Amino acid sequence: MKNTREDAEGRADFVVVANRLPVDLERHPDGTTSWKRSPGGLVTALEPILRAKSGAWVGWPGMPDEHVDQFTEDDLVLHPVTLSSQDVEEYYEGFSNDTLWPLYHDVLVPPTYNRTWWGTYSAVNRRFAEEAAGCAAPGATVWIQDYQLQLVPKMLRELRPDLKIGFFLHIPFPPIELFMQLPWRREIIEGMLGADLIGFHLPGGANNFLYLAHRLLEFDTTTTGSGVGSALGQVNVDDRIVKIGAFPISVDSHELEAAAKKDTIVARAHELRRELGNPDKILLGVDRLDYTKGIDLRLEAIKELLDEGRLDAERTVMVQLATPSRERVQHYIDLRSVIEEHVGHINGDHAQIGHPIVHNLYQPVSRDELIALFVAADVMLVTPKRDGMNLVAKEYVACRGDLGGALVLSEFTGAAMELRQSYLVNPHDLDGVKNMIMTVLHQDPESGRNRMSALHRQVMSHDVHKWAHSFLDTLSGSAGSSTDCDPADDEPDLMLTT
Repeated sequence: MKNTREDAEGRADFVVVANRLPVDLERHPDGTTSWKRSPGGLVTALEPILRAKSGAWVGWPGMPDEHVDQFTEDDLVLHPVTLSSQDVEEYYEGFSNDTLWPLYHDVLVPPTYNRTWWGTYSAVNRRFAEEAAGCAAPGATVWIQDYQLQLVPKMLRELRPDLKIGFFLHIPFPPIELFMQLPWRREIIEGMLGADLIGFHLPGGANNFLYLAHRLLEFDTTTTGSGVGSALGQVNVDDRIVKIGAFPISVDSHELEAAAKKDTIVARAHELRRELGNPDKILLGVDRLDYTKGIDLRLEAIKELLDEGRLDAERTVMVQLATPSRERVQHYIDLRSVIEEHVGHINGDHAQIGHPIVHNLYQPVSRDELIALFVAADVMLVTPKRDGMNLVAKEYVACRGDLGGALVLSEFTGAAMELRQSYLVNPHDLDGVKNMIMTVLHQDPESGRNRMSALHRQVMSHDVHKWAHSFLDTLSGSAGSSTDCDPADDEPDLMLTT
């Protein structure tokens, strides 16, 4: 495998720019610090590609007011970007997650349009662009990730016009009438158009962007295709052509399937069933704690089924795993309280001593424990109100090479476009969710295996490596270009929970 070279000054030919590094800096009670693996979908998706290409990663180390020099961690060259406490409050918790996140997720909660936050967002994006410009070799490829860094492509192009620049948005790109609310809508579109290729999960997001580039900025746009995994259109920006495409992200399917078959994982899955009281059916939810994920809706569905006597409290158990997220943002604080209240009511009304019906875990779990939960679960509930992709659904399917289990999946996830043989639901239709849960719990075994077989084939043939190949090949402008991403060479060691 050919590795990406570094020039005489140590600059890399391939650079990933993301809000976070693939490792987090943490401080211990005695004042010492250490690095630990970062949770999250982006890290798991990109780390194999970066390893295969021996590139560099630019990102925040996860702790405010800490200056860290460039370093190498487990053969990855990392370039930390320092953020102050004020930066974290205004750029990350503020503009990124209290302005852009709700706006891009169908305004499920009202966005906050704060001019101070916008100024900090712009300044922090400039800092990321400058760091990327400094570590990229002449003519390098730079792949910028997600909504926190939408201004970086233009800033980086102004600093380094020699670079090949890609940008990928990992969350939904909103409908036009919602995006137009944003006071800084022109600046965001202009910022993204600094890239040579802008990628979205779904064609709808790409088409929304093409329309805005024409309507807001009056650039000429062209539609060039209609499928996924390639450019769907282009924008003529001055003397450049910016490609716009849909590239549905996936998971390291083969690695997950192999891990799920390990004797230790299978044994742990059996042990989990025993610890849960050997129920007939185990329902599982795995989410980052976020109001977009529909955790409250699925718990309400379970409660009503129990209240109505349709769900047997003695034969059914649910495990809800929610990883902590944005714990200082009020919407997330409120959501945790709502979920805990739901769980309390369900267990208070229907559980027996020592045998809760809903096991609510607000904590990260190890990769192996999560895979064992996937293997143990009879029904996977993935019910977001809005989600760019949702990789948990694909992880579950990848881990079910035994063709057991069943996936209940929200229509409003990007994954629903590919996982058509799942049990699709409208999460806002509570009666529909309840009825689908009952349908799945009583599905015909042969029908269930056929559904899972089709899902498994899809996920195994469209993995994270195919996603990276399709994006980077389109960025390079040559379908035959080498991206050095051989699935057999990549060994990521972090599960993702989106």
